[in-house]
Amino acid sequence: MTNQALIDALREADAVQFGEFDLAHGDTSEYYVDKYLFETDPDCLETVAEAFAERVDADDKLAGVALGAVPLAAATSVAAGVPYVIARKQRKEYGTGNLVEGRLEDGEEVVVLEDIVTTGTSLVDAIEALREAGATVERALVVVDREEGGRENVEAADVEMESLVTASELLADRE
Repeated sequence: MTNQALIDALREADAVQFGEFDLAHGDTSEYYVDKYLFETDPDCLETVAEAFAERVDADDKLAGVALGAVPLAAATSVAAGVPYVIARKQRKEYGTGNLVEGRLEDGEEVVVLEDIVTTGTSLVDAIEALREAGATVERALVVVDREEGGRENVEAADVEMESLVTASELLADRE
């Protein structure tokens, strides 16, 4: 799958918007990638899942960062035929109180999926939760790297991060 196919899918889902937007970490941005628009569009979700599936092995287990990457993990799980778990950002206060939902064996290698990385804080939190639950985490796949320090923060956690698309690529031909 080419980067252009992914960029086209994100644009066709109207997920790339321009204006002034507040970001989760407090900064503002002239563009916004709306994960909910691309994750709820079946064609775009399928395109992303297929791109992720091309990058995982048959013996990998996936982890989706709650909430945004759960649809990505579910769709990729089906496309690749591999199981997945859900990594919560914080322990829930009821039920089992798990940080990781689903079957995870101690020492099992997990590839973490994330939608958009800006600073990488949510992804690093999920990596730490997975490791606390006994997983081995060495790789993360993300849809969009906004190129605002997230890659460096994820790599500082000893995890290789691969993005399907970078902000530079996504915005390259903006008029």
